Order: sequence, then C-alpha cells, then structure tokens
Amino acid sequence: MFGKIFDELKSRGPLAPAKWEEYISCYHRIEIPSRHVLLKEGEIARRSYFVEKGCLRVWFNNHGKDLTYRFVLENQFVSSAESYRKGNPSLFSIESIEPCIVHWIHKKDLDKILEEMQEIPAFRKDYMNALFERQLDYMNKFLSFIRDSPAERYQRLLEDSPEIIQRVPQHYIASYLGISPVHLSRIRNKIKR
Repeated sequence: MFGKIFDELKSRGPLAPAKWEEYISCYHRIEIPSRHVLLKEGEIARRSYFVEKGCLRVWFNNHGKDLTYRFVLENQFVSSAESYRKGNPSLFSIESIEPCIVHWIHKKDLDKILEEMQEIPAFRKDYMNALFERQLDYMNKFLSFIRDSPAERYQRLLEDSPEIIQRVPQHYIASYLGISPVHLSRIRNKIKR
C-alpha cells in the first residue's frame, strides 16, 4: 500500500508483523482532486502526509504573490514540520497540483509510533539520516538562490528532477525558481536551441 519506503523499513526493523499492521492502520487513504488544499498557511498542522500517487506543492504568500517552496512526489512525506512539532501556525500551504492519492496520519498517532520506534537502532539511524538529508536539501536550495542564476537553477532542476519539469505547470516552476513565467519561457527557449 505505501510502496518501497515502508517495505524497506519493515525489512530492517525487528517488529512483529502485527505491530507493523497497527502502525500502518494509523494512516488514512484519501483521493483528492487537483488544487485541493491540505493545509492553509496560518493553520496548525495536525497531519503528516505520504504521497502514493500525484504531486503536491508547498507554497507561501509573499505580499500577495505565491511562492512555491517544494514539490512533493510519489513515495515522499510532507507536513509543516515546525507547526506539526510545536503547534505554531504553519508558514506555508500544501496543495495538490494534480489528482492525488495521499495517506495522512494524525500527530498523536505518529508521535506514539516515533516514541515506540526510538529504541530500534536501524530506525533511529534512518530517521536521523532523513532529517539531515532534508536539511541539506533546504541548505542547497538557499545557497542556489544566492549563488546561481535563474538559468542555472532551471538547468539543475532539469537534471535532478526531470519529472517535475514534465508534470508541473510552468507558472509553478517559475514560482519555485523565483522568476516570472515570461523569464522562464526565455530560459527554456535558450536551452532548446
């Protein structure tokens, strides 16, 4: 049901199959249309999401202009981490770009699972690695906005995540790159030559 991530965790963890089933039963499957908002900026995040099928975008409002911060594809998790962990208002919204199948878990259930799984060394290592990877992704994106031109950022996106270029509307990609759709069109035309 959840794909390779849960299968890999199950193969590495010494939990009984019944315990895994208990954990997986905490997730609720929903099908949502495109442009469905799962979390609005300013709300308290009480759910974490796993994408089975589809694409979500994480964005925030900057003086009336929406800026895309991240795209979330199949086999990825997303939540407003700061809001989810500390109960602060979310700094961004989470919205579907295309029809999606997502699985959500309530904070109280995930907290219980994480507490129980803390004692498993392989899980602790995987969890810490995932946190460091996420931090590294955020740092690289931040540095890219300082160091790279918009054309270089687009080229990197094209190389690292071609599925985003193929699936996501251009105005969201422009928003993600911090440029206008017209500027993105010029960059794409130069690359095609």
